[in-house]
Amino acid sequence: MIPVPHGFDVTLLLWLNLAGTFTFGLSGGLAAVRARLDLFGVLVLAAVVGLAGGITRDLLIGVPPSTFRDWHYLAAVGAAGLVSFFGRPALERRWRLVQLFDAMGLALVCVTGASRALAFGLGPAQAIILGAISSIGGGILRDVLLRQVPTVLRQDLYAVPAVLGAAVVTIAHEAGATHGAFAVLGAGLCFGTRLLGIHRGLSMPLAPSERRDEPPAD
Repeated sequence: MIPVPHGFDVTLLLWLNLAGTFTFGLSGGLAAVRARLDLFGVLVLAAVVGLAGGITRDLLIGVPPSTFRDWHYLAAVGAAGLVSFFGRPALERRWRLVQLFDAMGLALVCVTGASRALAFGLGPAQAIILGAISSIGGGILRDVLLRQVPTVLRQDLYAVPAVLGAAVVTIAHEAGATHGAFAVLGAGLCFGTRLLGIHRGLSMPLAPSERRDEPPAD
């Protein structure tokens, strides 16, 4: 049984983890198809994006990665890879929907990642960091494997929403409020912030020396 903080439902957290794993696997699989990788490459990249964040989190906590002990996770990324391989045209036509699912995955995994860290007795700062790592680690490794600067480090509001979502769960836990509603609140904040960033084209600021001058207004 996966340890969870008091007041959290273990079955709910498992299904949230699996849903987030599948949606991240889709983003990895689609990136692999665009890069013209073969079926094996698509499955590998789907697995990397879906599992790497959680594996990194568990290794930093000091426990065997749960994805190696539960076949459901491998089934989730395998399904995501196959859907990406055979269904890319349909998924690309519904790219907004894919972004929506990716935002859902980000929200779900940052909350479950922080919850898992808290369950093992880590401090609040570590729980927030590991919540963020759980949700962005796979995307970073995906871009490295495709020889790109990780998107999360150069554009879009992606890591910040994950930090906010993990922070809500962590702060509530530290205050003694362990009701599952705070997990929903954290996921909702992450999800809403991510969608706002997509809709408004928001991103973190660059260093002043690297900002391009805006063209003068007419």
